[in-house]
Amino acid sequence: MKLGVFTVLFSEKKFEDMLDHVKASGLDAVEIGTGGYPGDAHCKINELLNDQTKRDLFMRAVEDRDLTISAFSCHGNPLTPDHTFAKESDDVLRRTIKLAGLTGVPVVNCFSGTPGDQENAKAPNWPVAPWPNEYAELLEWQWQEKLVPYWKEVGQLAEQHNVKIGIELHAGFLVHTPYTMLKLRELTSPAIGANLDPSHLWWQGIDPVAAIKILGKENAIHHFHAKDTYIDQDNVNMYGLTDMQPYGNVQTRAWNFRSVGCGHSLQEWSNMISALKMFGYDYVISIEHEDPIMSIDEGFSRAVDNLQAVIIKESPTDMWWA
Repeated sequence: MKLGVFTVLFSEKKFEDMLDHVKASGLDAVEIGTGGYPGDAHCKINELLNDQTKRDLFMRAVEDRDLTISAFSCHGNPLTPDHTFAKESDDVLRRTIKLAGLTGVPVVNCFSGTPGDQENAKAPNWPVAPWPNEYAELLEWQWQEKLVPYWKEVGQLAEQHNVKIGIELHAGFLVHTPYTMLKLRELTSPAIGANLDPSHLWWQGIDPVAAIKILGKENAIHHFHAKDTYIDQDNVNMYGLTDMQPYGNVQTRAWNFRSVGCGHSLQEWSNMISALKMFGYDYVISIEHEDPIMSIDEGFSRAVDNLQAVIIKESPTDMWWA
């Protein structure tokens, strides 16, 4: 396995300075935003698509530092009824897939998206209960009419460019659990898989180790984000896990994102790393920083130190004892 970072947290740094910082931090890989919610501070996608010289220089800057690009990321909502943002999200996803194919980057990360409740809807609608019955009917319509047709088409595009799609299992979007991930994969394309982020699983009540086993058995883990979550049970009792308070309300929120090791023990992180290895994922562990009570530098450094203690970097030896 390799250790990397989602470089959106270093967006204020110039591209080469960011790479130098990542290398000096002892990491092996970078995950780079190409647009959407992560922005495009380090990757101007149109320039790279249209100019092979710029593309070559971009990749050489990474390779000269003995780094690799684990994924391009363009999280957005291509299914939203906001037609402007839907088109923007779709366009950047398709262009990112093409860029990944041209540069040999194996994974493109994104969200599945959430449509509205009808063709003329004004906003996304995320059903979370099967009753009253119109919620279940709405969810079926969203899958049949919006989600599956879209991802069939995008999955085919990814296959054409020899690229995998890593959908982040994020609540608020239709694909947010191992079940919804495998269902979409079955109905669309084997190019569709998970960008597995345990932080989103914990606050949904899903055990990340169990999720790794479920998805790993189907070769459906394409990328992995390293981010922790602290769950405050006293606040859960007040607000529930679907807490809608702003992220800045750290004292009263039911849960908060944390740096690796600040929400769950290193033993739990070691268990996840071991499960990933056992169930076929031997790729990059990409640090994502969204800790509301730590600076970027401190949260990033904490994650690096903790993950260096548990990551499995080498292949196993022969079982000399058996």
